Amino acid sequence: MPAHASPADLYRRSLQLLLDKNISAWVGLWAEDGIMEFPFAPQYWPKRLDGKEAIAAYMHHYPDHIDLHDFPEVQIHDTTAPDTIVVEMRGVGRLVETESPFDMRYIAVVTVHDGRITSYRDYWNPTILQEPSTDFARSAR
Repeated sequence: MPAHASPADLYRRSLQLLLDKNISAWVGLWAEDGIMEFPFAPQYWPKRLDGKEAIAAYMHHYPDHIDLHDFPEVQIHDTTAPDTIVVEMRGVGRLVETESPFDMRYIAVVTVHDGRITSYRDYWNPTILQEPSTDFARSAR
């Protein structure tokens, strides 16, 4: 994405790349020193990933576990900080191993600088881990 792309445009692009299961291109949207945080992560799951390499390792097997089909609800809110957005969204699909439905609501706080994601705080629902085959972060622990 061009450096002049808005945070909202960059975020929408990131969602399309997840739907396309193009994790390497998704990781390519990140700054080298980007930080991804999971404030509600349960015990034994990463709470923070420092750097593009750690984020790539965390996301590498995501499509093998969660087959995203759509983000039917996405609301992007501007903030008083021009490089930061707050996103409310819902992702739907299936859990690959069990063929069970996947339906998750998220809130994310995302900061972009020079056309790259520099900070992403992902407030996802950890109760989804009660479902089999959701442990895509095994390699990142």
